[in-house]
Amino acid sequence: MIIVERIESETALKKAARVMLELRPAFTADKVIEQILRQQANGYVLFGAFENEVCVAVAGGLVGEKLAWGKHFYIDDFVTREGMRSQGVGERLLNFCIEYAKANGCKSLHLDSGVQRFAAHRFYLRHKMDITSHHFALEWAE
Repeated sequence: MIIVERIESETALKKAARVMLELRPAFTADKVIEQILRQQANGYVLFGAFENEVCVAVAGGLVGEKLAWGKHFYIDDFVTREGMRSQGVGERLLNFCIEYAKANGCKSLHLDSGVQRFAAHRFYLRHKMDITSHHFALEWAE
């Protein structure tokens, strides 16, 4: 049985960090935890899907407001463990995020997905999400 809940305890965060590494492999588990704690201080929320107390999927983001979207929930991170994909876990987690957004007065949910993540794109399209823009970025060395 899959249980989806907000991750707030240190124990749950450690479990979630291992899953997050599948999406963010440039990090170590300790660095993921450090980063999430910094982001939580600025409103980031993290949700996990657990099966028998094992974290099998995570989603994290924050409520914001923009001229383009009004009040919205933006998902920064969304990943299901490799062996758990196509079993309904991602759908449960996405629906949890949608309900969280609605409960917090949001009018929409948004996310970006790497151009190479074709299976993720099929998942989002299957769940009636639209491709509404191209995301551009400019990075520079510090």
